[in-house]
Amino acid sequence: MRCSRVFASIVFLLAALSSIVLLSTGASAEIKLRVVDPQDAAVAGAEVQLLKLGKPIAVQATSAEGLVLFRETASGSYRVNVLAPGFAAETLTVDVSPTAAAEIVTIKLRVATAAETMVVTATRTPVPSQAAGADVDSLSGEQLEVMQPVAADDAMRFLPGAVVNTAGQRGGISSLFVRGGESTYNKVIVDGVAVDNPGETFDFGTLALAQADRVEFVRGAQSTLYGSDAMTSVVQVWTRTGSTRIPELRFGADGGNFGTANGYASLAGAHGRFDYNVFGDEINSNGQGVNNAYSDSLEGANVGMAITDQVALRVRFRHSNSYTGVPGEWDFNGDPLLAPNTSEWTHQNNILGSVELAVAAPSGWQHRFTGFDSLYRYTDANLNPPSDSYDNYADRYDTHINRVGFEYQGDYSERTWAHSTFGYRIENENGVVNDQNSPPPAPGQRLDQDAYLQQQFTLGRLSAIAGARFVHSSTYGNTGVPRIALTLLALRGGDVFSGTHLRFSYGTGFMEPALYQIFGQTAYGGVPNHGLLPVRTRAFEAGFEQKLFAGRWALNATYFNNLFHDQIEAIPNHSGEYQFFNLEQSFAHGAEVELQGKIRSRLSLTTAYTYTSTEILENPQCTPTSPCDFPYAPGDPLLRRPKHSATTLLSYLGTRWGANLGGSFVGRRPDDAFLFVPNHFFHAAGYARVDLGGWYAINSRITAYANVGNALNDHYNEVVGYPALTANIRAGVRFRIGGE
Repeated sequence: MRCSRVFASIVFLLAALSSIVLLSTGASAEIKLRVVDPQDAAVAGAEVQLLKLGKPIAVQATSAEGLVLFRETASGSYRVNVLAPGFAAETLTVDVSPTAAAEIVTIKLRVATAAETMVVTATRTPVPSQAAGADVDSLSGEQLEVMQPVAADDAMRFLPGAVVNTAGQRGGISSLFVRGGESTYNKVIVDGVAVDNPGETFDFGTLALAQADRVEFVRGAQSTLYGSDAMTSVVQVWTRTGSTRIPELRFGADGGNFGTANGYASLAGAHGRFDYNVFGDEINSNGQGVNNAYSDSLEGANVGMAITDQVALRVRFRHSNSYTGVPGEWDFNGDPLLAPNTSEWTHQNNILGSVELAVAAPSGWQHRFTGFDSLYRYTDANLNPPSDSYDNYADRYDTHINRVGFEYQGDYSERTWAHSTFGYRIENENGVVNDQNSPPPAPGQRLDQDAYLQQQFTLGRLSAIAGARFVHSSTYGNTGVPRIALTLLALRGGDVFSGTHLRFSYGTGFMEPALYQIFGQTAYGGVPNHGLLPVRTRAFEAGFEQKLFAGRWALNATYFNNLFHDQIEAIPNHSGEYQFFNLEQSFAHGAEVELQGKIRSRLSLTTAYTYTSTEILENPQCTPTSPCDFPYAPGDPLLRRPKHSATTLLSYLGTRWGANLGGSFVGRRPDDAFLFVPNHFFHAAGYARVDLGGWYAINSRITAYANVGNALNDHYNEVVGYPALTANIRAGVRFRIGGE
């Protein structure tokens, strides 16, 4: 394939770059550091800054074994800053003598409060959460190990500000709504590669989190840094790296009700300049109703090599293959609407790969060159539908989308108080949509080129982030998206009220139309429009963070205000066919209140409440002669966005055992059964879901665990007509051989 040849060329280019990078070594003085976590395990990928007289003179990332080596020509005193996502920043002073043998200095990181925890996604560089200029929440690998989520939707629903709607059973389409935006307004990134298709809803119900090291969730417009789709949030997932000198084999299995069975294995380690993690995971479930079966398999690898002390190469690969039965819309809170559909099913078969070259040179500079290739293949088939079902005619949709490209990101630390991030991205997106009832297939291709720049400053009590992105697309021309964020330390405070930060940001975002909306012939029930423009948003937010009790707790409150315009709707054209146009506008505003802190050193709590008010401003389908019914008329709220929602996550992470209690509380919200039924089906009732999980180390090699989803056995619909799983239980054992 043409894209495969392009990807191979990118791999060759990165290899060539690594071979021509010339770095000056041979210094007579060395600084050797090893970064470990509170359990003395190596921390890979931590950013280590070496400073002299307040100026960064070298920046490197720790190896898989947590090691970093600086070679300097001058003796003297240096300051070292360690920035590791998920931990607090650490600073120490190191004295160097060219005549003394260098010894390894061990730096033990500490798990910080939420405000002090280093995050990456909000700025593309490690910064404390309170200085990120955005609301950021995360789940650590340890928390995910307790939760044991079947897929990302099981974990995302317990993050502040996230409203997850899953169409019934496991594997059902699971969408995310944030700050009143559509389910298409979220950027989803796995191992540095975007896995969401522009203009389309991303299905979190088929995103496995096996071997995930961390998940970060940023709310607000972030198109300046991430381009299309980052209208209301960015979700980013990283895969674990191997870190033990002795190879470590992990494997296990669990099972539960509804015929659920899960098995997994991984082999990871680090030796010299190499590290590796190869893994596989498979889950199967019959579900609780007719045609509710779900299966998903995942295979992947994360392999790295330190070419020199300043140059590193990393290759990542993931393949997922899932099958889901689709029972159709037939039951609403125990009231059957139609007989289930026993013949419809969906299938996803996705592959993504990336090659990343990281170069830390010259002084204060970091460069990252990434080539990526992703293939999305989706089939929805209903070949023999029963005559009494809602969808009672045979159909089949096939979507194949390939995204291949290259991205460069550069970072330069001018001073301790100034940092620049800039980059360039080129991506070729091509695909085909095939609706067997509307031939011929609808192929399409577009080439996007992006350039972005962001500057971070910290001047006394004021921190500022300003950036912009310029995009040139082969289909819709040019667009620009700026963003600015300000954070002010208003009060330093004392032991009880330990600091007050005020925050404001303004930004714009955009989302490219889906391929089927702009290319080819009729597909998915609409006529494409070659002149479609991106959907846009104007977003601002203001809030404060109040630290409490010497920083152990933090209270955050944020007001957000989003205007969405040029939204795409299908309306009749001059020929009477439904065609896509940029016509609709809507508005959303509200508030988020979040309390995070540590009850004890190993016991943490995050609880949050979100109020969201939405309104349709313009809908061209609604006219004086043909008014729209609720909920599609101007002034009506947007579908599936509750006014009131809340989350709670209580986590204990010990050395011998761990446990979590998660709560997701979603209020009444407008919805549509998309059937000719009474108006009471235009609303979904509120619900409360509680999940429990825990593990116990029988010994250093064997761990038993159990998880209960919907522990209160609440009967509810997240999406009208699709009953959610009742109480579901999984229990199992995992084993570890080798390692340290």
